[in-house]
Parts: sequence; structure tokens; C-alpha cells
Amino acid sequence: MPYAVTRSCCADASCVLACPVNCIHPAPGEPGFATAEMLYVDPRTCVDCGACTTACPVDALKPHTALSEAELPFLELNASYYKQNPHDDRAPMYVVPKQRTLPEGELSVAVVGAGPAGLFAADELLRHPGVRVTVHDRLPTPYGLARAGVAPDHQDTKQVTELFRTIESQPGFSYRLGVQVGTDLTHADLLREHHAVIYAVGAATDKRLGIEGEDLPGSVSATDFVAWYNGHPDRAHDDHPLDTERAVVIGNGNVALDVARILTADPEALARTDISDRALDALRASKVREVVLLGRRGPAQAAFTVPELLALSALKDVDVSIEGWPEGLAPDTNEKTRLLAELAARTPVEGRRRIVLRFLAGPARLVGEDRVQALAINPTTLHTDEDGTVRARPTGATETLETGLVLRSVGYRARPVPGLPFDEDSATVPHEGGRVEPGVYVAGWVKRGPTGFIGTNKTCAHETVESLLDDFAAGRLPQPEPGATAAPDALGLEAWQAIDRAERTAGEAQGRPRVKLTDTEALRRAAQATPVAAG
Repeated sequence: MPYAVTRSCCADASCVLACPVNCIHPAPGEPGFATAEMLYVDPRTCVDCGACTTACPVDALKPHTALSEAELPFLELNASYYKQNPHDDRAPMYVVPKQRTLPEGELSVAVVGAGPAGLFAADELLRHPGVRVTVHDRLPTPYGLARAGVAPDHQDTKQVTELFRTIESQPGFSYRLGVQVGTDLTHADLLREHHAVIYAVGAATDKRLGIEGEDLPGSVSATDFVAWYNGHPDRAHDDHPLDTERAVVIGNGNVALDVARILTADPEALARTDISDRALDALRASKVREVVLLGRRGPAQAAFTVPELLALSALKDVDVSIEGWPEGLAPDTNEKTRLLAELAARTPVEGRRRIVLRFLAGPARLVGEDRVQALAINPTTLHTDEDGTVRARPTGATETLETGLVLRSVGYRARPVPGLPFDEDSATVPHEGGRVEPGVYVAGWVKRGPTGFIGTNKTCAHETVESLLDDFAAGRLPQPEPGATAAPDALGLEAWQAIDRAERTAGEAQGRPRVKLTDTEALRRAAQATPVAAG
């Protein structure tokens, strides 16, 4: 009875360490781990011990007899990986990092950003005795995109927050939440109080299209839309025009698929999740019946991952159709095109909501006066450069799609960090192994760009922390000033636990994981609540 990794895989790699027979790959240190969409269990060598299920923080590993109908394709997906990437002669490459012998005295580190990158960095630091880590975030709540970016219908993926709770419980860990670095305290303040600072601030903005009409009402960034339905305090009170039968998403990555699923989902199914109440009310009144996802290139170059495509194909009450298949492209070019070809062969059911994956089409301009009324698109053809890169070129023709809502989902972009150098082209902070200079470091998307998955941040954080510890051991870090403190109004771990408790309690009453507090003042009030003693 082999186990299989399902779409909720976070690539944390805890399962790799737990497996006694080395049947889960790719592992950290192996080719492909940094860019892997997920990890895979080899059905030939799995001994059905179940150790991986205990280690997995998101319940992604399941025996094949426990897979739902929607999860059954993952059996073949796991097996097909090993047909293309044999691992018969590979010894285990992933080992627990050894504790380092550090100079005497406490090492104090500030981490800016309480998302996965920042918390994995804290975890890597706290593996070593004598280290104290204070994690800062401008929001009253931690977990970054794990809280405000993962789609509410992916509650299994959100279980990675249980791993973060374990990190929070370690000796030497503390929070300063609700603190804006650069406003409430400065980079210089952090360096006065700590030996080093790690910036793990992510990529908070989105890339723009640069086309006419992009700023019309009804033209929205997918980044803001996701934050809206996830109850992010910055965007929770926005309004979006859902009074249109067709919405268009420009881009075809995983975020684009998330947006399409949420727009076409049964609101009563979403009511059992942690979606924002305001967004849920809007979706209940929504008139959207069709969501079109535009991609300039072809199916083989689509940015979404195979696991997310499998999740889309498993939708029961939504039709998924394919448009713009390149002439001459074989349906079995890769796993992605094989699945897309199967979707294209399905017969639509009249009356259902619909998601259209349209390839070979790019945005030309948005049309409208007071708001978006249509999107002009340019059909494209594919050309292959000498280096093998497949590029899309407009044909010169123009088509028009009537729509009142256009969401751009063409990538995230980091903002410059005050006091640090910044590369405008890559939107990252220049570094060597995570080191900007001794005492200043980066991790996550601001370090490597918006690539990878939740678990990718673990490997990224390990590299950065190794650079920091090298500098500490060599005596290159500045000494903090005794008694230096800042941000007296910051919220600590107990305050976050009070918020978490309030949201979960409200959720239990409604049969939901939690009811999110989406207003900063409400979050701070909940943070001051006193826990009820057990009777």
C-alpha cells in the first residue's frame, strides 16, 4: 500500500528526513529541489510504514487506499516522476544540520517579516543554543502569505501554520507585531539592539501590465483581490465589481487559478472556510458565471503547477475548457499538456459556471469610460529562440472580450528596503549567500525573487543563517548597545495567541476553522483579551 504526496504538499521536506528507506525525492541537496512543484513517493520502494504522515505538517501524505476520487491522479503523478528521474543509486542526501559551536555569549537577531521565510529563518537560528530571535511584522498577525495568500478553499495547505506554532514555542523566540520598520523603528534602531538583522519582507506589490486603461475602475491586481477575500487588514474593506457575467484574469500561474476557483466556487462551500465575511457576502451576490485566464504563450509554458491543475480538474460543479491550442503541439508533450488535453475533451454541462484557460493571447488595452467594459486582446504565435526559449509574438489581429472585471496576475514584486541596496531590474536586495553586509541579511522573496513554494524558504533560510553564523564566529558582527529598546506598543506572542484564540472560538460557533478579524483596531482589542482559566 504505497503512500502518495497530494497537492497540499508544502515542500517542507520533513517527510524526507522521516522516511527510513529514502523513497521521497527530490530532497534538499538534490538537483531540482529548489524548483520542485512538490515532492514524490517512489511506489516501488515505499514500505508503508507511515512515518512520513507523522512528519508532514500539512497532511499531504496519504496511503493510496485513503485517497479521494479527486486525489487518485496523484498516484500516477508520484510514480511518473520516478520513471523520468530514477533514484535507485542515490544515498540519502538530506541530514539534520549540526549544532554549531558559537562564541560565548548570547547572539541576538532581529527578523523583519513574520511570513514563512522569516519563521524558517528563526527556526534555523534557534537550533543553536544561546540564540535569541525577535520576529517583527507590521501587521498584528504573523504567517504572511500562509494566512493572507493561500486560498481559503486550500485549508489543507494552511495547516503549515501548525509548524509555525512549534517554531514560536521554542525558547529564545519572541514577536514584535504591529510594528512598521522604517516608521515605528528604523534599521539603525534594530542594529543598536541586535547583533544582526534578517529582512524577510517578501514581495508585497504586483507587476503592472503597462497598457492603456490599466487604472480604470474594475481593473484590479490579483494581489489585492487575494488579500481582499483572505481578510488582510489593508484590503479587507475594498469593493470589487462582481456585477459582470465574465471576469478576465491576465496570467495563468497558481494565483490566477486560485482567483478563478474562488470566483466560480459555491459560496456555501466557501462559508465553511476562513474566507473574509465581507468577501463571502459579495460572492453570494456575484453575477460572475465565466472566468477567462489569458496566457501569452502555449499550454506547455503555462505557469501553474501540475498539482494545482489537478485540483482544478477535480472541480465538480464548474466546467473547465481550453482555448488556443498551438498547431502541432502533441497533447502528451509533458504531464501538463496531457492533463490539459483531457480537460479539452470534456463535454460542457449547460448552466454551470465556467473557467476558460485561453492560451496564445495577450492583453492589448482596457476599454471603458468610467469603468472597465471590455478587454482588447492580441492573439499570438510562438517562436523559439536559439537558446530554446519559447516566446510569444502578437499576430497583429485584435479581439475584444466584454467584461467588467480584469485582474492582473503576472507576478509579485518586492519594494526597496530603507537603508539597503536594491536592484530595480530583479526587484531584490543584492547579496552573497544571503549576506548584504556583516550584520545585515536577507531571506525569502526579497532575496531570490518571487519563486518557489512555502518549503523553498526552508533551504533559503538555512543558507542565510549559515552566512550570519559564519560572521558571528569570525567576530564580524557589531555589538548591540546595552539597554537599547524600541517600539513599546508592539504586540508579543501572548497577544497573537489571544487573537488566534478569539478567531478560532468564533469559528467553532459557525463550523469554520476561524472567523478572521480584519480590522487593525479589532485585532488589537482581541490581543488584550485575558484567557479564561480552566475550571
